[in-house]
Amino acid sequence: MDGADFSLTLPSDLRMLSVARSFIEAACEAYRLDRTTSNALMIVTGEAITNIVRHAHQNRPDTQIEIHLHIRADAAELTFQDEGDPFDLDAVPQLPPGEMRIGGRGVYLMRTLMDELTCTRRGADQCGNVLRMVKRRDKAMRECG
Repeated sequence: MDGADFSLTLPSDLRMLSVARSFIEAACEAYRLDRTTSNALMIVTGEAITNIVRHAHQNRPDTQIEIHLHIRADAAELTFQDEGDPFDLDAVPQLPPGEMRIGGRGVYLMRTLMDELTCTRRGADQCGNVLRMVKRRDKAMRECG
């Protein structure tokens, strides 16, 4: 395959977490992505959905989350669009790897597992944010998957 696009829109509800993860897992399997890339995408999907539901949407089930996965030969790009208040990714501190605490690891995991991580406003006429993550695939991984 030269590339593939997958999209899913879900209500903002933590009960939809398994649906989101299954969607990403199925897309990765359909495209035969390598295990390292697939696992990274699954983990960051869980963290992103959890953060959006709890923080961006304040547990409001009347809001929605749009998930887009674009798979290319050299990378997988994952975006999440929410309807929440503006979020400044740069305001989240870089945590020391050995720091023990409950919570607050979502952005750390996204930064660690992904090669690119950005969060921008959706646009002047839309409320919400676009969380974009890219996982590059090295040549050996592309030949396996």
